[in-house]
Amino acid sequence: MTHTCFRGLLAALLLLACQAPEAEGKPPAAPRPAPTDVTDKDYEMPPLPRAYVRLKDAFGGVHRVEVEVVATPLSRQRGLMWRTELAAGKGMLFLFPVEEVQSFWMRNTLIPLDILFINTKNQVVGIIERAEPKTTTPRSVGIPSQFVLEVPGGWCQSVGITKGGTVEFEGVSAIPIIP
Repeated sequence: MTHTCFRGLLAALLLLACQAPEAEGKPPAAPRPAPTDVTDKDYEMPPLPRAYVRLKDAFGGVHRVEVEVVATPLSRQRGLMWRTELAAGKGMLFLFPVEEVQSFWMRNTLIPLDILFINTKNQVVGIIERAEPKTTTPRSVGIPSQFVLEVPGGWCQSVGITKGGTVEFEGVSAIPIIP
């Protein structure tokens, strides 16, 4: 670097430093407070427990999905909001305190999902395939379920998972479900 270029760079940096609020006797801007609304894009969820769901396909094969487990009101409300991808073999498992008709919407969810509703007998009682992202349309199968599994859109069809299939959970029983 030439001597002239170096002086020019030094002068530019000094000018920027002099324009900083601190140089004028002003305090620096206060940092933005952390969002407290769980649906806010910048809300930071604490790490979620991990587990596995094993699903039998229509041909007797078994497919293991690694899941993040949401078992609290706030984590269930947040779900997969703002995620830009969900890899094959990954998902999110929602645990509810009681078996009842569950309904989901996709506001702030940016990717299409397959939503599997699972009853207390570990049977898939319904599937919503390729749920459209960024909508507030309620999605339900109208049949009671206590567990809901979200996986990448189109996954169920690609591996042969259908209504009536059975499910096994690994590492879920120790996770407390908070109403």
